[in-house]
Amino acid sequence: MQTRKGIPVSPGIAIAPALVIDAEDQAVPRRTVPASRTKAEHQRVNDALKASAKELEDIRQQTAATLGEELARIFSFHIGMLEDPTLVDQFHAQVDTYQVTAEFAVHSVFQKWVDSFAAHPDPFFRDRGLDIQDLRRRVLRQLIGGGLSAIANLSRPAAVIAHDLTPSQTANLDRSLIKALAIDAGGQTSHTAILAHALGIPAIVGLGDIARRTSTGDNLVIDGDRGLVIIDPDAATLLDYRQQARSQRQRAESYRSLKNEPAETRDGTRVSLQANIEFPSEIPPALELGAEGVGLYRTEYVYLANDTAPTEDEQYDTYVAAIRALDGKPLTLRTIDLGADKMPAGIDAILDRTERNPFLGCRSIRLCLQNLELFRTQLRAVLRAAAHGPIKIMFPLISNIMELRQAKMVLDDVREDLEDQGVSVPDNIPVGMMIEVPSAAIQAHAFAKETDFFSIGTNDLIQYTVAVDRGNEHIASLYSAAHPAVISLIKEVVRVAKRSDTPVSLCGEMASLPEFTMLLLGLGLRNFSITPPAIPLTKQIIRSVSLQQCQRVARRVAGLDSQKDIANTLKEELRKAVPDAVQARTA
Repeated sequence: MQTRKGIPVSPGIAIAPALVIDAEDQAVPRRTVPASRTKAEHQRVNDALKASAKELEDIRQQTAATLGEELARIFSFHIGMLEDPTLVDQFHAQVDTYQVTAEFAVHSVFQKWVDSFAAHPDPFFRDRGLDIQDLRRRVLRQLIGGGLSAIANLSRPAAVIAHDLTPSQTANLDRSLIKALAIDAGGQTSHTAILAHALGIPAIVGLGDIARRTSTGDNLVIDGDRGLVIIDPDAATLLDYRQQARSQRQRAESYRSLKNEPAETRDGTRVSLQANIEFPSEIPPALELGAEGVGLYRTEYVYLANDTAPTEDEQYDTYVAAIRALDGKPLTLRTIDLGADKMPAGIDAILDRTERNPFLGCRSIRLCLQNLELFRTQLRAVLRAAAHGPIKIMFPLISNIMELRQAKMVLDDVREDLEDQGVSVPDNIPVGMMIEVPSAAIQAHAFAKETDFFSIGTNDLIQYTVAVDRGNEHIASLYSAAHPAVISLIKEVVRVAKRSDTPVSLCGEMASLPEFTMLLLGLGLRNFSITPPAIPLTKQIIRSVSLQQCQRVARRVAGLDSQKDIANTLKEELRKAVPDAVQARTA
């Protein structure tokens, strides 16, 4: 039995076999397999070689037809290499001698060939080393790609183990079969972590080497409360975790019984709990958990989940589906927030993947304002969909007043174009903005004059305030919603919103963490938009405390100057006020 510790990002306990996914551009970890599985690894080697040879033959034929047989011979050489008995025998010898996986056998043998060619004095042979590298990538793609496609073809529950997953890969997970995520890389609010939380499955990031230490088929316990992955647990540990999982399910059921009860403090303060979603299909389950609407619809995930950029009509259909699923309940659409770590396949020409610091580069509203066709296409779809039900439009990552004005001007232009074409667009659609960079929080009084509402996006606000990459596992301990500067900025935005009578909500992951609920209420927030699985517990906390208690917590926190003291204080206050909430988080 082995235990690895990482950063817990989505609570819960899962017991499931591992499905290990390697990334092609990562070093292939050495994994051993039992003797009983070597036959299967031999077959995987043969299948990968056969599939790669077929790919190359198709390319050879296409090249011969378009560029002639002379150039096509390059691929004949590649095919010949894959069918060379000397090379093939070396793959199988690695599997037999060291009992390693097919991908490690292929990787290690090819690496020796690459090194050999690279050391040759003749430039011709050194250049052939590039051909060997290409062959290695191609064969590994068959083996590793098989793991990725296995997610789509999965027939039984599994816990996905990977060095990292892109947001698009996470968005395409089969929610009915993927029971947990354990990732080498990432921090508490990487987009992979956010999506895992939205899926309602246990997830741990920042594990460092879990992909190297785990093999597909290993029995795992994923403890998303403590951030533990237990590989091949012994009988006693397995029994203990099964009992804990059973207790958690029972507690969760008791919280779900509050679905039709208001989120109201013991002294009568009403709070609105809405959901953060990525796809319309998430709305019915969110409503079942007690969501009163959608406070953050991350519209960029329709780009991330597909191989091509969605058309205007495809986006329109998606938004209408969301509006209809809500049946009159509010829907706040955030315009596409692409760039940084969210790179869709369909609009590569727009995104500059060579940016040295993409989180401080052309992302989100900046990308939209520099690519008006992309922006206008979405806004046309949004305004057309608005005829079917109530919506709000929200612009992300606004950092100065001119960005807000430019975005509103584009929206007005699109409205005029639609009306000129005879398309009816509702009047008075509320237009708001995310406050997720310090400049916007500090200048909130100016923005309040030109916007209908605020939504505080704490995931980026924390990142930009404390200068910590939210996806960097090496400095994850420095990323904290409990940082005094972050709390001060939230307090200031809420104060400005109250004075200017501007509705304000908080839609970051901070609102989903039970230890922050009392603080946020004490600071004056009355609208939370959170990941759906967090709604029942958040409601339970709200119904268990008074506003007076929460204001006392906020005053106590205001006198503290370190994030560690604040975090410990919030947990202590939660433990005193709502013991069950702490048990639900740590049982």
